[in-house]
Amino acid sequence: MWDRFPQPFSGRLAPPAPNGQKQMVRPALKVADAPPGEDDATLVAIDRFVLATRDSGYKGTTSAISELVDNSIQANASLIEITVQDDGSDGLAVAVLDNGTGMDRKSLRHALRFGGSSRFNDRTGMGRFGMGLPNASLSQARRVEVFSWQRRGTPLMTYLDIDEIVAGTLTHVPAPASAPLPDWAEKRIGPNGTLVLWTNCDRLDNRRVSTVTKKVAAFLGRVFRHHIWTGVDIQINGDPVRGIDPLFLHKEGLWKGGTLYGEVLKYEVEAHDGATGNVTVAFSELPVDEWHSLSNEEKRARGVSDGAGVSFVRAGREIELAWLMLGGKRRENYDDWWRCEVQFSPSLDEVFGITHTKQQVRPDSERLQAVIEDMAQIARTLNARARKAHLEIKTKTHFTASEERAASRDKLLEPLPRAARAEDANVKELVEHHRALKNLGVPEEGTVDYKVVPAKLPDTTFFAFTLDKGRLVVVVNPSHPFYRRVYLPLVEAESPVARAAARHLELVLIAAARTEALATKKTDREVLKRFRNGWSHAMATFLKD
Repeated sequence: MWDRFPQPFSGRLAPPAPNGQKQMVRPALKVADAPPGEDDATLVAIDRFVLATRDSGYKGTTSAISELVDNSIQANASLIEITVQDDGSDGLAVAVLDNGTGMDRKSLRHALRFGGSSRFNDRTGMGRFGMGLPNASLSQARRVEVFSWQRRGTPLMTYLDIDEIVAGTLTHVPAPASAPLPDWAEKRIGPNGTLVLWTNCDRLDNRRVSTVTKKVAAFLGRVFRHHIWTGVDIQINGDPVRGIDPLFLHKEGLWKGGTLYGEVLKYEVEAHDGATGNVTVAFSELPVDEWHSLSNEEKRARGVSDGAGVSFVRAGREIELAWLMLGGKRRENYDDWWRCEVQFSPSLDEVFGITHTKQQVRPDSERLQAVIEDMAQIARTLNARARKAHLEIKTKTHFTASEERAASRDKLLEPLPRAARAEDANVKELVEHHRALKNLGVPEEGTVDYKVVPAKLPDTTFFAFTLDKGRLVVVVNPSHPFYRRVYLPLVEAESPVARAAARHLELVLIAAARTEALATKKTDREVLKRFRNGWSHAMATFLKD
């Protein structure tokens, strides 16, 4: 229940006196209040600015909470506890508690100023602009309260409140004052730390605790995967967040099974200021053979469906998963079956177009031209490999139906000889090592087992076969024009008529191979082989582009 969280502190903290700090004022630029009847000429209309920032920058609740996690990691927190609960008034409230270094009075006050970070333009970590805590918080809630403590001292607290800002009663960040922590937090804090509370949350993406926590866990698991794997413990409502590797490579990832494609590419790129930074690019392939038969629901759960794209990672934190730097390649369904991760140095922020919300990249195509060209080439190669793998599975399904039909009708035909038969030693070796034919038992006496497998054959040969102990294996050449221009379009078509036609062609092919396998005389076999090769060559000549 939300009574575990404190009631809002509205009215408990007064804003500081406007002359609380010394200011240097140039005589020629002395700032005075606007005379009566004239427009206000202050640099920023605070109430309107704050309201406008609520609508800018953050894509949603998950991105805004990520900003708070950034701050915790930047403060060297090893434990970050996120709590999402009902607030007791038909809404939700959010808390983020960490055991980081905490903030002193001055730092805490500046943390809630827009642009007030002590790490402004610091590229050693994840934050640079000081917009994260106030901007992210007010994009989701009307009130944010921040507690912080160091060396087991009394927690200090300050806040921002939209309603007070709009009413004009809050024009400065209130001076931090001692304040008790909520009971639930008091029991879990360390000697140092920070607690951020969002109340009056009027802009959360969802209104159910379970929905928010599920989405946040999945998002944080991917965005902060590298930090999780190096020891940062992130929890949501007491449950640990698992690192999610979009490449499916990491041994501690929620889902595994990907295979690294090629070597990790490494580049040194010049930044806009003349400095240089490092870029590394890794590609992976997903196991089409193992996962193609998963249900659509399971593919979505694992992040296979609609997960295509490039994961851009800065300082161990994913900035965006997007279809970028792929040379204009159009995204296709086959692209769900390979992944890419680009890691880059913070010194290249301008080259990658990083914004203060750390949610988007806008790469400089000129400075990254070499990287983009390599990535585009590999993307097209992996697309073709995924297409080929799916096609092999699809044709295998077609072949299976035809193989079973041929086997069921075989008893109506002249029996095939049981003796081993292969016209070409290379074809025999190919069949012995083909992955689709491994671990097959010997057919029962009096039965014939049919298998059709695609494999490259020499020259323009369309098909070859082997016969051994009651198993007839037909090898079809996928490089032959008939296969590519006639058979494949039928297999790939969604029409039941086309799929039936493809199966009929397979049966015609099996029948041709079976008829040739019946020949026992050497002279007959040689004549039939010459006919098959000549027929294959003529088809290739007539059908090729």
